[in-house]
Amino acid sequence: MKRKLILSICILGISLSIVAQTKGTLEVSTTTSSTGGNFAPKHITAIWVETASGTFVKTLLAYADKRITHLNTWETSTSDAGSMYNRIDAITGATRTSHGIKSCTWNGTDVSGTVVEDGAYLLKMELTDKNSTGNISSFSFAKGTAGFLSTPQDQPSFSATSIKWTPEATSGVADQSANQLIIYPNPTTGLIQISGSQIQSIEILDLLGKRVYSGTGTSVDLSDQPKGIYMVIANFSTEESLVKKVILK
Repeated sequence: MKRKLILSICILGISLSIVAQTKGTLEVSTTTSSTGGNFAPKHITAIWVETASGTFVKTLLAYADKRITHLNTWETSTSDAGSMYNRIDAITGATRTSHGIKSCTWNGTDVSGTVVEDGAYLLKMELTDKNSTGNISSFSFAKGTAGFLSTPQDQPSFSATSIKWTPEATSGVADQSANQLIIYPNPTTGLIQISGSQIQSIEILDLLGKRVYSGTGTSVDLSDQPKGIYMVIANFSTEESLVKKVILK
């Protein structure tokens, strides 16, 4: 059974818990730089969206032509989805001859044009300037009825990155869920308590998409992690998942 995704993000002290497929716009901007390859500054690059579990959703940008096969991670992601190098609705072009700001947007849909369910997603970026794999980065973001803005730390070949989700004001709620996810204290200095009925498992991701916890525990210690924003994903026995952010101080 297809798992429903429920977004629960605290804004101004208000917690919203909904099942929805919210329309909106994800705005992405990043400044690229060389990997040190022999073709630099010429380079090829791709930006795409995956689910939190790593399933391809949609390509947002793909600058590559003859050397497209060296974007190995993007190639694998699209191939696993059954459509190698899928570039439907993406910004496309040939090899770039210089570095600078690269921008693209996403309207919250998959390659078929269907608005995807709200929840945690990964924004993937790949760049190479040689005949082999270059630099790859992954950033977590939340899609839902609440706005989301992240300016993650610089990564190799990708700096000054901005990820902003803006929902449409007219988006409605498709259903109301009986499931609840309670995390306290939030913000926290390390230890968090997680409660909610029918929770089967918990996953916690940082904003780079790295999974820092996976298990069934109701008490999780994040004190060994860097300060920042994390996304807690609770998987319920009702085939739903709920996503909530927690701030580590």
